[in-house]
Amino acid sequence: MAALKGLFCGGKNAFGVLSRRDFHRSTLAAVQLTYRDALTHAMDEEIERDETVFLLGEEVAQYDGAYKVSRGLWKKWGDKRVIDTPISEMGFAGIAVGAAMAGLRPICEFMTFNFALQAIDQVINSAAKTHYMSAGAIPVPVVFRGPNGSSAGVAAQHSQCFAAWYSHCPGLKVISPWSAEDAKGLLKSAIRDDNPVVFLENELMYGVPFEVSEEIQSKDFVIPIGKAKIEKEGTNVTLVAHSKSVGHCLDAAVALAKEGIDCEVINMRTIRPLDIETIEASVMKTNHLLTVEGGWPQFGVGAEICARIMEGPAFNYLDAPAVRVTGADIPMPYAKILEDNCIPQVKDVIFSVKKVLHV
Repeated sequence: MAALKGLFCGGKNAFGVLSRRDFHRSTLAAVQLTYRDALTHAMDEEIERDETVFLLGEEVAQYDGAYKVSRGLWKKWGDKRVIDTPISEMGFAGIAVGAAMAGLRPICEFMTFNFALQAIDQVINSAAKTHYMSAGAIPVPVVFRGPNGSSAGVAAQHSQCFAAWYSHCPGLKVISPWSAEDAKGLLKSAIRDDNPVVFLENELMYGVPFEVSEEIQSKDFVIPIGKAKIEKEGTNVTLVAHSKSVGHCLDAAVALAKEGIDCEVINMRTIRPLDIETIEASVMKTNHLLTVEGGWPQFGVGAEICARIMEGPAFNYLDAPAVRVTGADIPMPYAKILEDNCIPQVKDVIFSVKKVLHV
């Protein structure tokens, strides 16, 4: 727990280096905003901005959301804009898709994306394909959002990353934010988008604070979908990650810098469409590539990135094979010591970088 506290709080982490929030601290930053509050602010602002926007899902209204992401919204906006649903993912996801087809902009919260498997027919066959199958006549502007990926101590049926699953499907946009900036700017863009968007949050990030500037606090702040962000520039190796793994990469980069290894860290932000151009440009500069994700290795996000690099202009710039750091290829164990060894940690990133660079 001490190591975990070091990762999520100020001060030094398990490696004796500054945590990622210290690493990102800026004199221009005005306040701290948690990942959870960034999402809340985004929904509140978009509900106010557009009368067609509403939120529905299990316990999102009177209980303020299972993870308190919709805290205060029901009291402020009432039953027509924030709607509690029965425990029936297929049912309320279908309501959301139908409402989107009828001209509204629903935000559909799944208590966890593991439970969204009950509604995957609505997400894929109804939401993702209707615009194409109607020859462009019926847009489906719905956002499916909720926690994704591994949590802590909740075993196999609550600890899967669905980034690769949904990004496999044409017709969907898939977003996986890391920071409060990502969460707010990308959720607002997702709500305004005319396409169905799968918005994959991370349960372990909800309470993590990030320092944000006045620009990010503005109601007009949005982040374009489909554009990655270089969180740290470097010259020796490119680290590409999304969601919580971005923080691991930044912590690893700080530790490796003490050994003279300069890492460039790319926060994917969007899984589909994939900003391969930013990754290619970085690989052409560093000549080495490492992808990091919490999902399973086979047919994963990292596998797609490696394939794109191999097929594109950056391949000839590689001085070593690209390497993937992923979750273990097994269902998530319940025991903590096994769980910790199934999820990529900072030490795994450090080890793999040294392996790529042969140091």
